[in-house]
Amino acid sequence: MERCLGLDLGEKRIGVSLSDALGWTAGPLAAVRRVGWKKDLASLRSLILEHQVQRVVVGLPIKMDGTAGEMARRTQEFVERFRLTVSIPVETWDERLTTVQAERILVEADMRRDKRRQVIDSMAACLILQGYLDYRNSGGTPR
Repeated sequence: MERCLGLDLGEKRIGVSLSDALGWTAGPLAAVRRVGWKKDLASLRSLILEHQVQRVVVGLPIKMDGTAGEMARRTQEFVERFRLTVSIPVETWDERLTTVQAERILVEADMRRDKRRQVIDSMAACLILQGYLDYRNSGGTPR
């Protein structure tokens, strides 16, 4: 299998998660503060090299009715540009409700609000990547 990086694109931060070497489980890794396309990309490429990542999975914010809105369009644009700068596959994965689910998990863990704000992005990225891995490892073919 392969090591994967999961991304949850936000306006201010990019949540990052990492799979184990076999591509079975995802764990939160970091939140990259967005400072501009070139620096954001350099940070992500650095993580890809450091962790020997072979695939990137980016959460695609599809609306609840299944349509793509402005955030989905901007995410697709990011993915297209990102694909031109790395030599590994970059895929998208439906991320509906992952941030809500991450918030719920952290509240249930009794985490203070200020601490939740620091880890919510990487936790959402973890949920995105785990959903992708579960689907793929159960025999599904991701798009």
